[in-house]
Order: sequence, then structure tokens, then C-alpha cells
Amino acid sequence: MSVVLDGGPLRLEDVAAVARDGAPVRVGAEAARRVAESRRFVDELAGTAAPVYGITTGVGKLKDVVIPRDHRDELQRNLVLSHAGGVGAPLSETETRAVMLLLAASLARGASGVRRDVVDLVVGCLNARVHPVVPEQGSVGSSGDLAPLAHVAACLIGEGDVWRDGRPVAARTALADAKLGPLRLEAKEGLALLNGTHLMAGLGALAVLEAGRLASLADVSGAMSLEALMGTNTAFDERIHALRPHPGQQASAANLRALTAASGIIASHADCTRVQDAYSLRCMPQVHGAAREAIGFARAMLERELASVTDNPLVFAGDRVVLSGGNFHGEPLGLALDTLAIGLAQLGGIAERRIDRLVNPLVSDGLPAFLSPSGGLNSGYMIAQYVAAALASELKTLAHPASVDSIPTSALQEDYNAMGAGAALKARRAVANVRQILAIELLLAAQALDFRAPLAPGRGSAAAHGAVRARVPALTDDRYLKGDLDGALAACADGSVLAAVEAAVGPLA
Repeated sequence: MSVVLDGGPLRLEDVAAVARDGAPVRVGAEAARRVAESRRFVDELAGTAAPVYGITTGVGKLKDVVIPRDHRDELQRNLVLSHAGGVGAPLSETETRAVMLLLAASLARGASGVRRDVVDLVVGCLNARVHPVVPEQGSVGSSGDLAPLAHVAACLIGEGDVWRDGRPVAARTALADAKLGPLRLEAKEGLALLNGTHLMAGLGALAVLEAGRLASLADVSGAMSLEALMGTNTAFDERIHALRPHPGQQASAANLRALTAASGIIASHADCTRVQDAYSLRCMPQVHGAAREAIGFARAMLERELASVTDNPLVFAGDRVVLSGGNFHGEPLGLALDTLAIGLAQLGGIAERRIDRLVNPLVSDGLPAFLSPSGGLNSGYMIAQYVAAALASELKTLAHPASVDSIPTSALQEDYNAMGAGAALKARRAVANVRQILAIELLLAAQALDFRAPLAPGRGSAAAHGAVRARVPALTDDRYLKGDLDGALAACADGSVLAAVEAAVGPLA
């Protein structure tokens, strides 16, 4: 199914469909009408001597410099070339596609004053898989993601590099091969391509979608650990959570009830003398639920951003006015993505504590040390907990907010910046850390459940155990550990664990 840019909001799922799955994109008739109307007004203004920011004047601190009429197109090209100064590792092609889609959608809302040709070329590059090489660092998150977006814009004018078979090639060559561009920029167009929160929002959209899946996966891995550690599901009783009606907490408790339903392991010790379990087991609904609330907050902010125009200045053709404002400021996204990273740190942190309990003979309720059937000669899964600890520790660093910082730019014209791009990059790394930690917990919990046989876990835990065992056999003697970790991670990343669980117990919250 193609994604249609009709001037309305995008869905997060649209971003995933285009960025990850390569769904085609097209411009709708209403968007084309809005773009044409806006452009006609910009063309009128470009032919006058009136100072209009970014159309007849310079930008930033150079806003008061009126550009001669015969140099205004040159200004737009110079803006792109001078701002294409990103550094660091390049974005993945999936991430670049997300950024390009959000750029095209914002321009298609008809408030940026660009020609239809500009929108069509961004869309054409998406559909032809012409992906610019975009360095990830260089944005301060205000005036939009200027440096990264300049690399996208540079591709459109035949400058810079694009990816081909995993290697960079000249953009001009790739455009020619795809029978696209290059574009000759006209008034306002270079600035419109540079202003915008599209790196923050693109990376954020991908991160928040994955974070939602990880929240459900944490309930799965946590349920497996609970059963393997001979815990009880009494703490998930619906009556408890009705007295503290946080939606995230209630959703997690409902998942844990479903996952552990019909557990022979839990039934086997229903009359034991243990009154309650450790926090990392008993308080999963409260901690996982709080993380869900953080993810929900970030998702709501991003959904609004996907309906936004974050250019400057903005063209209101119907009112025959161009207004300068600050919609490019990334503070809403920076705050949301920092909150997302904090929520993810909670998911990863509590999962690491459960991992430790699985391998620690002091608290594992009879499981062999490090889950090895022949410890001493074999180290078992000892180092898997070390890895989880390292990742959980890094999550605490990633949870430190980027958006509380500001360094002024452009000779104090831009004196309070958002650093939202930094928040997006941190959130992306936090997602990867949590995915790996949960994969480790799934791997170790599956091994621990093997030791509880012939007692059977709950329906959801049993399904997850089967999905892990389809990738990684039970550990008897020591073997190349990374192979086990990679297999478990693949089962998380491709969705096979969640798919198996939901086939057994129904959709999880």
C-alpha cells in the first residue's frame, strides 16, 4: 500500500511502512493544490524589494541583509552547501528514509512555499531508493536539524553522496541513473529544505514504535523469569491494580496474568511459605507500567509532530502573508525523547536485575549457578549477565536529558537551542540496549525453565520458550556465547517471540 501525502497528518505506522518496508509514496491532489497556491505567492514576493526573511534576505544573524534580485536563487544553493557540514557516523538508510518522508510530508502541507518539483523530487528519491549519506551529528535541534537536512538537500541539487549497495557514490550520478533531478533551487526552497525537525521526528518515530514493542516483550521475558524463579502471579491480581489506576500499570498486569495463566510451575508451589517476591518480579506492573506511560507520552508528542509544518518562515497564501516564528524549535521533541530514554532505562534496569537472579545461586531458588548443568568446568551464562549489566549501566547515562542543555549559535540570534537531535540519538541507542537486554533475559529464562521440567510454565511463557528454542538450543557445555546472544536477539528483532506468544494467549497490550 502506498503512503499518500495529502496535506494531513502522517501516522507512525506510515513512517515505518516507508522507512523499513519500502512502501511507495505519492503526492495527493489536495497537497498539490496547496503547494501550488503557496508557491504563486512566494513568486510574487521574490520579485519585490520588500525584506522577507529567507526569500529576499539572508538568514540567521544575516537576516537584515537584503539580497539583490538576481542573486536570490544563488542564496538558496549557498544555504544548502554552507550548511552541509554534518559529522560522525551516517544514518542508516532506514533512518534516512524516515527523515526524507517527514520532509516531504511537511513541504506537502503547502505552508513552505516550495514548488511542486521540490516535493516530487524528494518523493522520487524515496521511490527510487536514492538515499543521501547523512552524518548523524551536527544539529543543535533548533532552526530545525540544519546540518543533517542540508545533506538531504545537497543530494537534490546533485551534491554530496548517496548509498548504492552499501557504498557511497556521487549524488549526481545516482540521480542521473534514476532519471531524477538535479534540482535548481529557487526563492525560499533551500531554506525550506533545511528548516524542520525531521531528523528528530524521524528517528523518534522509529524509536517510539520499537519501544512500544519492547514494553510488551519485557512483560514476556519478565513472566518467564518469574516462573523460572518460582515466583507467584498473585501480585498481578486485577483487584490490586484497580486501586492504582495507571493505564500502563494495568496493561502490564493484564499481560502478566495472561502470560502466566495455567502455569504448572506456579501451581506447584501455591502453598509455599514465601510471602512475596523480590521487587524485580513483584513490581513488574508498576515499573513496566511507568515505562509504558513514558513511551505513551513520547508517542503522543511525535504523532502531533507528524501533523506539523516546522519550516520558517511560514507562508499563508490565503491571508497573503509570510510569518516568521519558531516551529522549527525542537524542545517538544527533545523533552519527549529524553522521557522515552528514561522509560527505557527502567525497562532495561529491572530486566537486568531479573537476569542476575536467574544466574545467582544465592537467590535463584535451586537453579544451578550461572544456569550451567556442570558448573566449574563450564561457566554457563555467567558473562551474559555481565553484558546486561554493562548495557543497563549505559542506559543510565543515556537517560541523562539532552534537552535541558543549550549552547547559543548564529552570533546570539539563536540563543536558546533544544539539543533535541541529541535526545533522538540517545533514544535510538537506548532502544538497542533494551532490546539486547531483553533478548538476554529471554535466553536465560528459557534455560532456567528447562531446569523446571517436567513442570510446565504458563501458556505465554511456554510459547516464548518455544520461540527461543527455535533459534538457540539448550546449553549443556560451554560454546561460543555470542552465537546464543545473536540468536535470541534475532528472535526479538524479527518479532517471532511476540508473534508466538500472541498466537497462544491473544494480543498483548
